[in-house]
Amino acid sequence: MSRIDELIAELCPNGVEYKQLGDCCLFYNGDRGKNYPSHADYCDTGVPFINAGDLENGIVNLLNCNNISEEKYNSMGGAKLQYGDVIYCLRGSIGKNGIFLSDRGALASSLVAIRPNKTILGKYVYYLLNSSMELKQRTVKDNGAAQPNLSAHSVKKYIFPIPPLEVQCEIVKILDNFTELTARKKQYEYYRDLLLDFGVHSGATSECEWRTLGDVIVSLNTGLNPRKFFKLNTDDAENYYITIREIRNGKIIPTDKTDRLNDEALCLCNNRSNLEVGDVLFSGTGTIGETAVITEKPTNWNIKEGVYTIKPIQSIILPFFLHYLLQTESIEIAYMKKVAGGTVKSIPMAEMKKLMIPIPSIEEQKRIVSILDRFDKLCNDISEGLPAEIEARRKQYEYYRDKLLTFKLKE
Repeated sequence: MSRIDELIAELCPNGVEYKQLGDCCLFYNGDRGKNYPSHADYCDTGVPFINAGDLENGIVNLLNCNNISEEKYNSMGGAKLQYGDVIYCLRGSIGKNGIFLSDRGALASSLVAIRPNKTILGKYVYYLLNSSMELKQRTVKDNGAAQPNLSAHSVKKYIFPIPPLEVQCEIVKILDNFTELTARKKQYEYYRDLLLDFGVHSGATSECEWRTLGDVIVSLNTGLNPRKFFKLNTDDAENYYITIREIRNGKIIPTDKTDRLNDEALCLCNNRSNLEVGDVLFSGTGTIGETAVITEKPTNWNIKEGVYTIKPIQSIILPFFLHYLLQTESIEIAYMKKVAGGTVKSIPMAEMKKLMIPIPSIEEQKRIVSILDRFDKLCNDISEGLPAEIEARRKQYEYYRDKLLTFKLKE
């Protein structure tokens, strides 16, 4: 039983109340009257003047917003923000929202400030407003104005489950952990691409040459198709038949659903793919672009047709350098241009060998791999620390978020 289940069983075994948001929060509308600030009212320093463009990744970004004078701020009513207010867009980017996490005063434009009372957490309100429950209740009006809009009155009528604060805290903790992982991964992908672009901003300490993939590898092979050579899942099959779905996040991870090979079929596959430590696996068919490096001698598995095994000349290019390189946006764009086929897309191996890639010195490759390995470990450490519920559904965040926010209705 998870911590969430324990808390629900203890604190609300008979379900939770569903309430209108207006019963749990105060609402403050952004001022759009005659006294509304114009460009002439903006100043270099003063009170932040927030609009929808200042909501980034669920928080209010105060770094690039406009400012108005204290005098102008004091003359206005409307949505004067306090720490912990949830900001919600009523027009333009309708439904976009974020949390105000500053002790400075601020004024909201074309937005509503939602201020939770003592029965509900601001972060819990934020996650509710990003759930499918919000989307189902949102009613946008097109009254002939320049932009359709949503009324604060209708937002007040949104009905959500309001469990005890302890349950809300645990839900927020789980979802915060997931969003931290997502942000860290985006940061990692940006930094990886920056290190591997070999332009003026890459931080590379040596020059590199560009060569075709075929020039720097021993071979490029693939696995066997079972329809022509062997049968899967026979009674004596104990080895794994690795497909694209078993290659995830740079690792080869068989599951209970992975097909099996007997020893004879395994030998046939290895005669074709010749798997060895240091080979880079690359999914060249269907879901293109998943990669992994073989770090231990394969003894009980081999690969499917459509999974390519790239055998680098390791005196020229390191396996993990190639692994990271194939994940960068620029290289992905290059190899995706070589995709062919109808319903099932693939990259012909002859075309894959023509892919142009940067080859810096081995010393520079080692430096970059060392940096990215450390960064990758940071991401994985966060992932391993997440609750089992989130880890099981990392790629179904929206599904799991909505599941966490759904409760049995109290009779």
